[in-house]
Amino acid sequence: MHDIRAIRENPAAFDAALARRGDAPMSSSLLEMDAARRAKITAAETAQAEQNKASKSVGAAKASGDEAEFERLRALVAEKKAEVAAMQAEAKELDAQLTDALARIANAPAEDVPDGADEDDNVEINRWGEAVELPFAAKEHYEIAGVAASMDFDVAAKISGARFVMLKGAVARIHRALAQFMIDTHVDENGLTEMNSPVLVRDEAMYGTDKLPKFGEDSYQTTNGWWLVPTSEVPLTYTVAGDVLEESALPIRMTAHTLCFRSEAGSAGRDTAGMLRQHQFEKVEMVSIVHPDESDAEQKRMLRCAEGILEKLGIPYRTVVLCTGDMGFGARRTYDIEAWIPGQKTYREISSVSTTGDFQARRMNARFKPAGGGKPEYVHTLNGSGLAVGRCLIAVLENGQQEDGSVTLPAALAPYLGGKLTLTSDGLLS
Repeated sequence: MHDIRAIRENPAAFDAALARRGDAPMSSSLLEMDAARRAKITAAETAQAEQNKASKSVGAAKASGDEAEFERLRALVAEKKAEVAAMQAEAKELDAQLTDALARIANAPAEDVPDGADEDDNVEINRWGEAVELPFAAKEHYEIAGVAASMDFDVAAKISGARFVMLKGAVARIHRALAQFMIDTHVDENGLTEMNSPVLVRDEAMYGTDKLPKFGEDSYQTTNGWWLVPTSEVPLTYTVAGDVLEESALPIRMTAHTLCFRSEAGSAGRDTAGMLRQHQFEKVEMVSIVHPDESDAEQKRMLRCAEGILEKLGIPYRTVVLCTGDMGFGARRTYDIEAWIPGQKTYREISSVSTTGDFQARRMNARFKPAGGGKPEYVHTLNGSGLAVGRCLIAVLENGQQEDGSVTLPAALAPYLGGKLTLTSDGLLS
C-alpha cells in the first residue's frame, strides 16, 4: 500500500510512477480525500476540546447553585458529545474510503524496471543451457507414451471438471520427487527454513499480501469465509503481520511446499491442453522478510536459488526482467524464469521472483526496530517460486523424452526414485 504522506509530499512523482504502469494520475483525487479526512478529524478534535471544557464547567455551575447555568452547560455537553460522535464517524468513514482507494493502486515500479506495455517488452538478462530441438518430432508432455497413461484428465474432469489432472503411478512419484528435491535443496543448500503452512487463510492474510480487495475473483473462497491460498506466499509472508521485530532477527527466509488454488478468471481459453494451467497445483515457494537495505540483494539471491534448481535438473532456461506493463500488482520488480519446453518449441514461465519493497508490510503493519535506535521501520518482503512443481514436471518430461516414448530423468532425482532414472514407454520406472 502507498503512503499518503509520501503522495502529499511529492504528488508528481507518484503520478509519474503510475504512468509507467499505464495508469492515469490519481494524486489529485487521493489528496482531496485526504484533505477532507484531515479536516473532519480536526473538526472532531476541536469539538472534543469544547466538550471537555464545558464538562469541567458543569461541576462548577452545580456547586455554585446556578441551576440555569448548570442546565445550559449540561445541554451543551450533550450537544457537543453528539457532534463529536458524528464527526468521528464521518472521519472514520473518510479514512476507510481513502484506505480502500490506496489498497487498489498497484505498487510503484523500481527505477531500473524497463518500461513497456506487455510481455513482448520484457528484457532477457540471462540464458542457461542449450534449447535444442530434438532429433525427432517432440511431443507435449501429455502425448508422450510413457506419460499418457499416468496423466488422466478425463478422470479428473469426472471428479472436478476442467483444468484438473489425476496423476498416478510413476508420474505421480516423479512429481513428488521433484517437490522433495526442491525443498531439500532450499533447506540444505540455500539456508531457508522449511514451513508447513495452512492453505486456508482469513481475509486479513489475503489483504495483507495484496490479494484483496482487487483480485478476489482470482481465488476461491469457502462458504464460511476462508480463502484457499493462491500460493503459500500468503501464509508465509503474513507470519510477521503486526509484529515489531528486532533488527537482529532479519533476514527471515522460509520455504514451503503446498497445494495452491487459482480460479484463472483472467485466463479463460489459455493453455487448456495438458497441465500447464490448472485450478489446483503444487508449488515450492520462497519468502524472505528483510531489512530495506538488503532487499535488492536478497531478490538476486532468491533468483539464483530458483535458477539453481533448474540447473541441477539440467533444464535449459532463460531469465527475463518484467517490464512495467507486465508486472504483478504488488511487485516493484519481478524476474521471471522461463524453462525450455520442446513440445511447444518455446520458453514458458516456471518461476517469478518479486520484491514488493514495503508495499505489503504497510498493509499488514510489519516493522522492525533499528539496532541503533529510532522509530520502527517497515520491513521489505519478497517472494518467489522455487519452483512450480507441475510446470517443472512438464519441463523434465519433455526435455527428457526419447523417440520410443520413454523419458530419461535427471540424475538429481535418483535419491528420490530409488536410483531409477528411466520412465519406460510403458509408464514404469526402471
